[in-house]
Amino acid sequence: MPVAIDVFSDIACPWCWIGERRLRAALDTLPRTPPALRWRPFQLQPTLPRPSIPWAEFAESKFGGLAAAQPMFDRLTRLGDEVGVPFRFDRMQVAPNTADAHRLILLAEEHGQSWAAAEALFRAHFTDGRDVADHATLRDVASAIALPPADVDALLAGHELADDVRDSQREAARLGITGVPFFVLDGRLGVSGAQPPTVFLNAIAQLAETPAA
Repeated sequence: MPVAIDVFSDIACPWCWIGERRLRAALDTLPRTPPALRWRPFQLQPTLPRPSIPWAEFAESKFGGLAAAQPMFDRLTRLGDEVGVPFRFDRMQVAPNTADAHRLILLAEEHGQSWAAAEALFRAHFTDGRDVADHATLRDVASAIALPPADVDALLAGHELADDVRDSQREAARLGITGVPFFVLDGRLGVSGAQPPTVFLNAIAQLAETPAA
């Protein structure tokens, strides 16, 4: 059983939400203490401007338009239903730069709330159609998980943890990670993509058979 799993992920990545749920489903079948899951920031679109751009504009440049993307959205919605992820692509309003959302997750990690923050941000973006680059949204998320308001205000007023977000992106590049989700088990074995639970279980079994150097 790995001691820790680094989860390279982005709030604006639907497969990341599905992948995290599938990983947890795999871990729930094991009769041992589950490993710590560590959020590792990865921005799929780090050059997106702030304020956020309209969703239709982003969909046009990324997918060739909303109509062209609809079959993919339908598939994601079906897969999301299987793991309890409530996608509502019809509510999407903007494509956000997720740097500040990542910073909020790292702040939440200091209070043992990183995954509560990530879950709330995924839901705000993909279910509620809110702008997770907007500081009012981030404050609402922080309040919902009881982060200290003064700490959140200080974070959003400055650049705290921005270097950590960039360092995580550079670490991903060093590891050859070009897309997310990507899972690194004990720093020794990588699993790419929102794989079925059996793939994660096989990776854990492989890790158990391979002694650490």
